[in-house]
Amino acid sequence: MTQRRVAITGLEVLAPGGLGRKEFWQLISEGRTATRGITFFDPAPFRSKVAAEADFCGLEHGLSPQEVRRMDRAAQFAVVTARSAVQDSGAELDAFARHRIGVVVGSAVGATMGLDNEYRVVSDGGRLDLVDHRYAVPHLYNYLVPSSFAAEVAWAVGAEGPATVVSTGCTSGIDAVGYAVELVREGSVDVMVAGASDAPISPITMACFDAIKATTPRHDAPERASRPFDSTRNGFVLGEGAAFFVLEELESARRRGAHIYAEIAGYATRSNAYHMTGLRRDGAEMAEAIRLALAEARMNPEQVDYINAHGSGTKQNDRHETAAFKRALGAHAHRTPVSSIKSMVGHSLGAIGSIEIAASALAMEYDVVPPTANLHTPDPECDLDYVPLTARDQRVDSVLTVGSGFGGFQSAMVLTSAQRSTV
Repeated sequence: MTQRRVAITGLEVLAPGGLGRKEFWQLISEGRTATRGITFFDPAPFRSKVAAEADFCGLEHGLSPQEVRRMDRAAQFAVVTARSAVQDSGAELDAFARHRIGVVVGSAVGATMGLDNEYRVVSDGGRLDLVDHRYAVPHLYNYLVPSSFAAEVAWAVGAEGPATVVSTGCTSGIDAVGYAVELVREGSVDVMVAGASDAPISPITMACFDAIKATTPRHDAPERASRPFDSTRNGFVLGEGAAFFVLEELESARRRGAHIYAEIAGYATRSNAYHMTGLRRDGAEMAEAIRLALAEARMNPEQVDYINAHGSGTKQNDRHETAAFKRALGAHAHRTPVSSIKSMVGHSLGAIGSIEIAASALAMEYDVVPPTANLHTPDPECDLDYVPLTARDQRVDSVLTVGSGFGGFQSAMVLTSAQRSTV
């Protein structure tokens, strides 16, 4: 039986420095950074005082005052980008049976900002041992349950099929889209609205990462604080954002004349069952996810044109995935450009995997490999072509994008040109 192929026909991004796919692409293709000193709260008590914040107002992006009051910031991101992705796809969802339209939302930390803000209110700034619920926002329960994100997106686009939240830490954004692809492939749905959203820049999140010294303490020049693969790096920069896609069966999309950004040809995920935050230096689990994703795409390693790296800017991650690329791609790893967009938009936890899928699709759209910003002094142990500072014009027919998450999650996805013939 011929396997159904899955295309991206709609795409939208909401990220620091670029509230829209065009602005986002312009930022990363120009190698500009959107990291800055934290403005959402007083960062003085914290070790890390920098972040990649999005200049976002829900009212300015079409949400009603009631929606803004009801939804956490991350849910607002999700609804705004999902609606825009549907519009970008040109798909008339009314032409599909509603129960054949599904939603998958990835998120690592859910409504962290809403919960953090409301705790301060009901505890009177932490002074009350017994909180006073009378001061809570009426929809506080929605902040507690991440499933509310999928419900909000489903209501926004009119989807009555599967509605699911995927929460696998920092690989949530890849895994959510990967799950959506499988539903289309198996014929359970005709259309999936899939992506991820996180808005984690809050005191509780900063405190958590301060405790394990994962985020950078570099404050003197926030725009240069995120330095993946650079020997002077000392942790990642927390970010926020969302990216959503419309996924359809490829031939159906072609029949309606849809613009096709890319085909999602392969996906795999693995766990290292090793350590909550630690990574083995050999990169074996990520390499296995890459190998399986390439096998599903029916591709050889030599057919990978560009690798969109996890590239968080921590030493153990950068060395781990460098080893994984060599292990999975062999000699071709040294011939393949690799870059990390976290150098420009920070690490938005569960959302970043979807944002990186969007960057990968746009790299194919424009035949441009975005750079790794702030890479001035390469780590000798990271000896691949990490496209420092400046974007590179080249034909991009296939992209491997990967993610690595606390808990041992390792995921890989292969995007190809829809014109590429499968073997």
